[in-house]
Formats: sequence, structure tokens, C-alpha cells
Amino acid sequence: MRIISGEFKGRKITAPNSLPVRPTTDMAKEALFNIINNHYYFDDIRFLDLFSGSGNISYEFASRGTTEITAVDQDFGCIEFIKKTAAGFEMEIETIKADVFKFLQKFEKKSTIIFADPPYEFEDLAFSKIAEFVFKYQLLEPNGVLVIEHSKHTKLADLPNYSYGKSYGGNSFSFFEMPEIN
Repeated sequence: MRIISGEFKGRKITAPNSLPVRPTTDMAKEALFNIINNHYYFDDIRFLDLFSGSGNISYEFASRGTTEITAVDQDFGCIEFIKKTAAGFEMEIETIKADVFKFLQKFEKKSTIIFADPPYEFEDLAFSKIAEFVFKYQLLEPNGVLVIEHSKHTKLADLPNYSYGKSYGGNSFSFFEMPEIN
């Protein structure tokens, strides 16, 4: 995997084979960041990376100027890899080893963007639980967005607060937003 833009553009990051990760492809990541770039200033973002794995998406935000980044994963090896990699690049990424669902019930900070990249083999109920908890515990800032990465075979359009989806190869992103209050 590589960082596609920003201060560390072009830097390659190789996660150990022992980590249980499936990094977002460069093509899908570039498309995702083009969407985000059209709506947000990276230095104003508070970013929460759920099921962060190798930290691929967190590094991209940090490279583009985001300084408030929290990466959550339940795998100790993933968290240690993110800490080591972030330190090597002098990136400010807070790492938390936790079960994401338990974490969401206790986390009290609001985020501009929450990105969740759970295992593709998750049951549909687990995907819906991510969105449910983010909105139930009011974890998004006004105009914030939850992005869930999933297989193109997983359909999330019927979930509450679903806004739209985009697919790139075998990767899909579903975007969820708070409804506007008049």
C-alpha cells in the first residue's frame, strides 16, 4: 500500500503478513479521498478510524494535514503496527485497542468523519450495528459523515441515515449522514 497524496505522497507501507488486514486498494482509496476532498478541509477534520487494520486510511488523512485522528482495532498487532508506523512518519494518530462495538458505546468525542472498514465477511446485522451505534450515541459532528467500506455484495442502502453509495471494483463505500433539521 502507498500514501497517495499530501506530505508523505508516494511512501510505501508494508504491513506484516501476520496481521489480519485487507487494506483498501489504491484505486478505491483515491476515489474515496476525491469525494472527501470536495466536502471538507483536511486540517479541520476530526477523524475516527474503526477496524483500522494496517492504518492505511489514517495515514492518508495524516498526510493530508488532519491532526485529530483516532484509530481503533481489537488486534494488538495492528495497533502496534500503526503506532510504529505513525511514529516513523511523526504523525499524530491516537491508537486504541478495543472491540469497536464496545468502544462506540463509551466514546464521547464527536468526529467529522468516521470510517469503518470491518471484515467483509461480517453479517449484515454487524454492518447495521455500526451505523446504529454511531447515530444512537451521536458521534458525528453537524455535517459529519459515516463511511462504511464493504464488499460490493453487501447492501446497506436500506439502513437509516443512508445517503448514497459508490463502488470501485470489488470495494463499495456507503455514506451515512445526519438528517437535516429544519
